Amino acid sequence: MTISDEIRRLHELHQAGALTDAEFARAKERLLDGAPGHAAGAGNGDLSSELSRLRRSRADRWLGGVCGGLGKASGVDAWIWRLVFVLFTISFGFGLVIYILLWIFVPEEERLPGDEIIGK
Repeated sequence: MTISDEIRRLHELHQAGALTDAEFARAKERLLDGAPGHAAGAGNGDLSSELSRLRRSRADRWLGGVCGGLGKASGVDAWIWRLVFVLFTISFGFGLVIYILLWIFVPEEERLPGDEIIGK
């Protein structure tokens, strides 16, 4: 299904009353944010645009949320990223350095409005 088909379907649901105006706007924005080339400064889904969307995870974290964020951005499970960092640290010695640099330079996910209430 193409993006235009999905937007058309969202519009149909909105017209049928299944989605409120706010829900329709959020769903459309979320759909367009995931579209290749839609992010600000994005060319055609290149690596730099993907890295600019990278955020440290607030929910899936053991230390700094780096592996959870990489997992969310890449579609690979976070435990695989953790294993990669451990193997690079043991084998080559620079996995920990890369992790710390990512922890420092990659911004954390934004807080959602209800996060303060549930203690996240």
